[in-house]
Amino acid sequence: MKIKSIPLALAAAGIIIGAGSAGAAGWKPSDWFQAKTALASPAPQAAAQPAATDAIAPMSAPNYRAIVQRFGPAVVGINTEGHVKAARRLPDADDDDPFSQFFGMPAPRGRGPQAEVPVMGQGSGFIIDGSGLILTNAHVVADADEVTVKLSDRREFKAKVLGSDRQTDVAVLKINADNLPVVRLGDPRQLQVGDYVLAIGSPFGFEQSATSGIVSAKGRSLPGDAYVPFIQTDVAVNPGNSGGPLFDAAGNVVGINSQIYSRTGGYMGVSFSIPIDVALKVKDQIVSTGKVRHARLGVTVQDVNQPLADSFKLSQPGGALVSSVSPGSAAAKAGLQPGDVVLKFNDRPIDRSGDLSALVGMSAPGDKARLEVWRGGKNVELNATLAGASDQVAAADNQDGAAPQGRLGVAVRPLTPEEGRQAKLASGLVIEQASGPAARAGLAAGDIIVSVNGAPVNNPGELQRMVAKEKQLAVLVQRGDARIFVPVRLG
Repeated sequence: MKIKSIPLALAAAGIIIGAGSAGAAGWKPSDWFQAKTALASPAPQAAAQPAATDAIAPMSAPNYRAIVQRFGPAVVGINTEGHVKAARRLPDADDDDPFSQFFGMPAPRGRGPQAEVPVMGQGSGFIIDGSGLILTNAHVVADADEVTVKLSDRREFKAKVLGSDRQTDVAVLKINADNLPVVRLGDPRQLQVGDYVLAIGSPFGFEQSATSGIVSAKGRSLPGDAYVPFIQTDVAVNPGNSGGPLFDAAGNVVGINSQIYSRTGGYMGVSFSIPIDVALKVKDQIVSTGKVRHARLGVTVQDVNQPLADSFKLSQPGGALVSSVSPGSAAAKAGLQPGDVVLKFNDRPIDRSGDLSALVGMSAPGDKARLEVWRGGKNVELNATLAGASDQVAAADNQDGAAPQGRLGVAVRPLTPEEGRQAKLASGLVIEQASGPAARAGLAAGDIIVSVNGAPVNNPGELQRMVAKEKQLAVLVQRGDARIFVPVRLG
């Protein structure tokens, strides 16, 4: 089972009518809710049951109809056209093949030369500014040469992609239009597990479909997405939903529908949304600079389970256990050490390793960080100045958190002398974790990178430079006693 990005986007919706606008007079938030009919009196409780004073009062269901009607007009459809490189599939050979008969050897089979293949995609977004600013998922507009936005009134506009951030899967579009309806943005920090939520979109192309459910978890860290503390819901989300909004019970957008957990490619009861506050931080950087820079601490961390908590004499499992520190990184300069357990980041509690990854990743290079660390059975406070990816001495696609990132998507370290002797290698890089393009190509933890495009790799810096200037890599890896070339395509 694996996490799959939704290939198409949800038709996201949202409009707020300003004070004095038609239809706005006298409207108040309570109008969104409708009273429930009275419930029948419960049966008498047995003596072992909680007292009546402990009973939980039922909540009124949200007025989903009002939310759809009021905010639906800010839904936009997104159509993309582009090209991707794909290898031509050569036919399998057989005994009667002339190539085999003439040359006395099997005909070539498998994949041939790469060719440009046209692709078209569909998705959605939602308008956050009346002048035409739109949020969607980065994977909705990835590899797009042309992006067309269709409004709810059927008008169509060519859109400019102001920027996108693959790490958070957020993209910002701009169309030349004015006085557009917009959504109202909420605060996902106010969401609690069990709260009502609503998605509006176009699953399988069925426009303006609304699905509802509850928040089933918060702060989920998914493989390859360590920057994002996802909102997990049981709202039905399917192909066609990516990029669309997740509304709370009051009609505020609290997330962007992004991923599903599925064995089939379709909805299986679990979906994930990017918190809107994370998306807005990305949007602000894109609008002001055209690009996004994430901070780096320079550590690899893992979750603390009960055995580890016992080993480190923690009262209970929690925090982010530092397994390695990059030389010359912000973490190294602050004095972090392998074996430290980070309990707080700027007074924000760290329950799991993904919490630290998200907090660091959504900070800016140069930000100050106050770390509360468990070391040797007592609390220690450290101060760090966060760096950017280009400032890390040994960054080479290494990131803070349980999942690596970067163009290639690997966290690596040099071979130790003992590992080199066992592998019979003079140099190489051990993959500690893999995600993104590397994981999709089949690279995995434990593989040893020997060379890239025929050039030996001796240290993380060399790998970083090679990855920065190439779009297609032939990575020679040693896996056990075997060596194989793994083709990796970078975005």
